[in-house]
Amino acid sequence: MTPADLSLTVLHAVRRAVDDGALRVEVPPRVKVERARPGGSGEYASNVALTLARSAGRSARDVAAIIEERLRDAPGIRGVEVTGPGFLNFTLRGDAGSELVRTVLAAGSAYGHGDALAGTTVRFAEVTESRALLVTEVVVQLLRSQGAEVECGGRERVYVLPAAYEEERLGRDAARWALLRAAPHDRPLDGAPLLAQHERNSLFRVRYAYSRVQRLLANGEQLGVGPACESPVDAPELLGVLGDHPVLLLAAARHRAPDRVARHLEAIADALLAFQHTVLPLGDEKPSAAHRSRLALAEAAGTVLAGGLSVLGISAPDRI
Repeated sequence: MTPADLSLTVLHAVRRAVDDGALRVEVPPRVKVERARPGGSGEYASNVALTLARSAGRSARDVAAIIEERLRDAPGIRGVEVTGPGFLNFTLRGDAGSELVRTVLAAGSAYGHGDALAGTTVRFAEVTESRALLVTEVVVQLLRSQGAEVECGGRERVYVLPAAYEEERLGRDAARWALLRAAPHDRPLDGAPLLAQHERNSLFRVRYAYSRVQRLLANGEQLGVGPACESPVDAPELLGVLGDHPVLLLAAARHRAPDRVARHLEAIADALLAFQHTVLPLGDEKPSAAHRSRLALAEAAGTVLAGGLSVLGISAPDRI
């Protein structure tokens, strides 16, 4: 992990803390990290907590502790320590990306599920409005994925698309995305653009990214390249959003916000599509451990995309 990678990872942690509601600050455009000074702790240090403390209305050590909590399992970081008035100190490791990929592939669609809400019982009153039914259906899945017990008023119901979003007009997947991608208090997305097979269509981008992974795996098989975690992969943006996935699912469950899952899938898709061109050998390039490791990372990203779409009740086609 380079200093630039570490800076991006810490920035992701600040953004998650803001999304979770743990910090009420404006996310900075970048986070500065530098080599730890002689006598300091770890290899690198950052004063980001001190710069955010005043606007957060909390002590710098409190802010640092919030950020540190979201960095404990970050790829590439062996340890984080809060020192002095609120400095974050980092000890790095070189194999964390491979560790993350192995974790994702081992867990499959259950990656990000956990027991953070075990012992919590959530009760929903009976709802009848179509969009509320859909949001409740997905929130119930999110809560259960984090170990919560859920009780629904009346019977759990099968969601029926409202007249304005009939399957005949948009199709089931586009209709669900239109209703779930917008925050519950916002108007649903305009359905018509979701039918366009274009990168401006967020649903198309997410599903296309998943289909690209399937094509990479098939092409790799033809070239004799299979996914395997054999060497570190330089893809901090993609590793960062994959590492964020468990925290994102928990936050979406706690805040009853399926739209967070949809936005996160867009971030994964964008990072994957930017990374895909480096995965397989080009021209006369011979297959190597680097290609096998990149293919494993791509497969992990596809796994998370498929799992996230499944939570939203949306299909992940192998071909688009």
